[in-house]
Amino acid sequence: MADQVVRAIEKHPDGATIEQLTAALEVPRRTLQRRLAELVSVGRLRAIGRAKQRRYQVTVVAEARPDELTASLAGQQVRELVRRPLIQRTPVGYVTAFLESYRPNRDFYLDATTRGRLHERGRAPGGERPAGTYARQILSRLLVDLSWASSRLEGNTYTRLDTQNLIELGRRAPGKDQREAEMILNHKAAIEMLVGNVEEVRFDRYTICNLHALLADNLLADPSAAGRLRRIEVGISGTVYLPLAIPQQLEQLFDQLLKKASEIEDPFEQAFFAMVHLPYLQPFEDVNKRVSRLAANIPFVKHNLAPLSFVDVPERDYIEGLLGIYELQRVDLARDVFMWAYERSCQRYTVVRDALPQPDPLRLRSREQLTEVVSTIVRDDTPIDYSRIREIATPIIAPEDLEDFIAMAISELSGLHEGNLVRYRLRLSEFRRWRGRTAPS
Repeated sequence: MADQVVRAIEKHPDGATIEQLTAALEVPRRTLQRRLAELVSVGRLRAIGRAKQRRYQVTVVAEARPDELTASLAGQQVRELVRRPLIQRTPVGYVTAFLESYRPNRDFYLDATTRGRLHERGRAPGGERPAGTYARQILSRLLVDLSWASSRLEGNTYTRLDTQNLIELGRRAPGKDQREAEMILNHKAAIEMLVGNVEEVRFDRYTICNLHALLADNLLADPSAAGRLRRIEVGISGTVYLPLAIPQQLEQLFDQLLKKASEIEDPFEQAFFAMVHLPYLQPFEDVNKRVSRLAANIPFVKHNLAPLSFVDVPERDYIEGLLGIYELQRVDLARDVFMWAYERSCQRYTVVRDALPQPDPLRLRSREQLTEVVSTIVRDDTPIDYSRIREIATPIIAPEDLEDFIAMAISELSGLHEGNLVRYRLRLSEFRRWRGRTAPS
């Protein structure tokens, strides 16, 4: 019946009244009113006027540009609304009911069909494995992809190759702003925190505030604001949305947001919830969108699903999806972007994962012990010495694995460089001091 209603309305370019439609379709008025309301809610129709003067028109949707994704009808309507000049958009503040009315595991931004399809695409073969296995298998690729793509959405001009050289070789791109390199290295540190501490990370204050502290390091006017909820008013350019300004209310809503997020059982719904409500609340002075993008990966890492890298996401679609949340509390376009981006990431990482050799079982089960040995050698300014490594490793490694572990530790220490320090929880100053004191003269 929906298509019949739309076709009937198309015969009235200036809009059709409910009387005209009732006569044309020969259906009960109440049934028609219900169907019209549904079509308006999903964006296929729009209502003009009030009461007896109300008319219905088919929503006119502009064709997508080559650099923007094809959105759903509801997403297209959001796109149309947020592209109006600022003067035509109604100023709006934070709507607490948008968060408070959401009931975890009873309300869903992603319907069951969508969640099922994403599960099929993102699930790794091979049955149950320890949390974080998928992300660790592709970590070197993920560090570059997510650091680059998330930074690009903030206007960073590093290319993917620039980003790879910075992360893997510690080589900064010539002629680029220092803050751009800082932004990328901060992403790298934050991603390594998520993957390296997979058992501890969750939607709580500790995780989200520390994510912010890593992502905002050396990028804020007030360094003490890193990892701390804001105490000042903030504005967002290009929108009529004004975030909440009362610190006490911000604290309460932040805790409520985290509580609801932590209760969501489905990893895709949980990820999208974070992408919607963290930027909408704007809990920090800056870097909120970056926090939301990495927080969205928490459930994927913990559930061994393909991560979300945001590679190839058109910046305008991403921003307009957020504007739909800010100004209309509508998630339609943001949901389209999320679904498109995740399926794109799945395609990317399935190829990467299938091309990789099977992970070394010894390395997998002795990850923490390897970190302990490498970091101890560096912090003690000890040369790469078989006897010293054996002395540290003997109490923490099974005898049958000891020789292979020592060889692995020597290999890791020999390959240590400024681009992979955080993996071993080392500071740049510690590494440089160790290299300066132990390098052959």
